[in-house]
Amino acid sequence: MPRDRRIYLGLIVLAYLVIAFLYALYTPRWQVPDEPAHYNYIREVAEHGRLPVLRLGDYDQTYLETIKARRFPPDLSIDPIRYESYQPPFYYLLAAPLYRLTGGALLPLRLFSVALGGLLLLLTDAVARAAFPKRPDLALGATAFVAFLPQHVAMMAGVNNDALAEVLIAAMLLLLVKHLQPDGKTREGKELVALGILLGLGLLTKGSAYVLLPLTAIAIFWRWWRVRRGAWRDLVGKAAAVFIPALALGLPLWLRNMALYGLGDFLGKRWHDVVVVNQPRTAEWLAEMGLPALLRAGLATTFRSFWGQFGWMGVLMDERIYLALAVLSLIAVCGLVLALPCALRNRDHAPSVALFALLFVFSLSLYIWYNLTFVQHQGRYLFPALVPVALGFAAGLSGALQPRAARRTALCLLVALLLLVIWDVLTGKGSRWLIAMLAGAAGALWFISFLRPNLRTLAYGLAFVALAFLDLLALFVFIVPQL
Repeated sequence: MPRDRRIYLGLIVLAYLVIAFLYALYTPRWQVPDEPAHYNYIREVAEHGRLPVLRLGDYDQTYLETIKARRFPPDLSIDPIRYESYQPPFYYLLAAPLYRLTGGALLPLRLFSVALGGLLLLLTDAVARAAFPKRPDLALGATAFVAFLPQHVAMMAGVNNDALAEVLIAAMLLLLVKHLQPDGKTREGKELVALGILLGLGLLTKGSAYVLLPLTAIAIFWRWWRVRRGAWRDLVGKAAAVFIPALALGLPLWLRNMALYGLGDFLGKRWHDVVVVNQPRTAEWLAEMGLPALLRAGLATTFRSFWGQFGWMGVLMDERIYLALAVLSLIAVCGLVLALPCALRNRDHAPSVALFALLFVFSLSLYIWYNLTFVQHQGRYLFPALVPVALGFAAGLSGALQPRAARRTALCLLVALLLLVIWDVLTGKGSRWLIAMLAGAAGALWFISFLRPNLRTLAYGLAFVALAFLDLLALFVFIVPQL
């Protein structure tokens, strides 16, 4: 790794650790989604040496709304908030010794998640370098995106199993990318077993990690098909080396869940759906709002909560910030669309790009499936695919700043601007701020297209610096004052 690249990576990780520490320190107690329920799981393991059991009454919608509205006052205990007790145990087993060592203090447990987030940054960089070894800008951009995405920082600074799940998914993604490289070694023996162990640990950490099962199976088959090594017996042997350790790790938990929650409920999810009886249901909202209004509300909330909707979804940033982020996202999408055909034509890049796309599609499908039953329009549920999203954002933004692509993207923004102006004239509902931002972004891209390469690189880096400043703005201007 070149020395200057190591310096930039170190600065990104250091800046993340400082910002995430500030979030862990200044975010009021229990004001990270589901934090009390995750904390109670750790307490059960640490104080009683056993896994908790999800029971009726562990989710009380009325009590939860009351304690949130009163900002978790000392006279209302968090003890009844136990609806995460069905979760796989690995994160809580790791956190329990820290709980015992610190007497159950909240900040050290939050900092444990922060440290896992730091490890995720290193894995994100490694995945990007393995997939695109000649594009250090993509590795640094993707790592910076994961480091400074405001909602992600807020989640990494709370007590939950998300951070560990994302670390294991990223570690698996790294091994799978290397497995698919056409000039790489075949991943046999111990390396395949290591892949299986990581997969098993993911299954023991969070339900979102189960997307790794089909992803791993597809990658193994794809590699076998491309190199045409041996017969079907060889494919079966490779699959067995991965899935036997993984299933062996998951089996005890599945048997326990079936004994507790019913034969077909190996994840405890069906029982969880029974326990959370008063949680808002999509069918109810659909009957009340109608499909178009529900879709509009769901998409808007998903977008805002992916970038930053804090606390228990109650703290919003200024609407102009979301509009600016929407314009930035549109630029990245345009750049990605323009760059994608070239990436797919590159035989070295195509397998990794397909792997990233599959992970995103699987995660998005789970998100949509969950929202068919419960109203959970939370963009953070897409974070299992955050590494591919970050790579897509970095590739799109970098591509959009290249001379020809910058001019084409500027034209796309002008088309969007024209449509918005027409909509505003016809309905009076167009956003004047969005119109101004689209015009400004189109002009900026046209200007950037004539700059020297080093100045375009500077513009690329400044976008991620702006995200880091947005983290601090979100914490001290929105989160702390409102909570």
